[in-house]
Amino acid sequence: MVTSQTINERITGISSMATRNVLSELVEEYERLSGRPVVIESVGGVAAARRVQEGEPFDIVVLAADAIDRLAAAGRIDPASRVDLARSGVAIAVAAGAPRPETGTEAAVRDAILAARSIGYSTGPSGSHLSRLFERWGISEAIAPRIVQAPPGVPVGTLVAQGEVELGFQQLSELMPVAGIDVIGYLPPEIQVITVFSAAICTASKRHEAAEELISFLASPQADSVKLRHGMEPS
Repeated sequence: MVTSQTINERITGISSMATRNVLSELVEEYERLSGRPVVIESVGGVAAARRVQEGEPFDIVVLAADAIDRLAAAGRIDPASRVDLARSGVAIAVAAGAPRPETGTEAAVRDAILAARSIGYSTGPSGSHLSRLFERWGISEAIAPRIVQAPPGVPVGTLVAQGEVELGFQQLSELMPVAGIDVIGYLPPEIQVITVFSAAICTASKRHEAAEELISFLASPQADSVKLRHGMEPS
């Protein structure tokens, strides 16, 4: 039974979609061990950062490190509480059973993008990286009509599975749970970008000690196997 005391003890948080599945599993384990309820809302990273920036009373926030930097500069998180949780690279997906283009080198990825009828990426860090790559390669204008940017909170893999996107790019952790796609590998090392996801206590929190305990659990070696299972590396 949910009581007012339970609600008062509940730790709340917000995260980007990239860490949704790993946090869901870890939170379930933390609740089992601690007996304290936790509710983490996962939305698009831009929306999550904006809501913390606007002062919504979350206890913790989990976002890409650069977004945490901006929230620290704005005074919305406690910088001393910040902990790096996991690292994630960008992977490539096609529809299940579809031909797999060669993607082992930078030149091969560029050629695959130029040959694809549609290319999908997100509004998050992986999408920003792809946009910069397209500009560096000088192909932005040529492929602009074929770019499909997934709406915030919508996995790129979903668009691939539905046939709206032929070649999709996103964090491996976001592609792995999607049915109907084949993840064909990471971006090659010469063009890979690793995003670090960090947690911090929001200055709006009234449960600083409890939030600190939760973040300590999320960063502990006990959480490593869950992160690896969901396509992320422990930081």
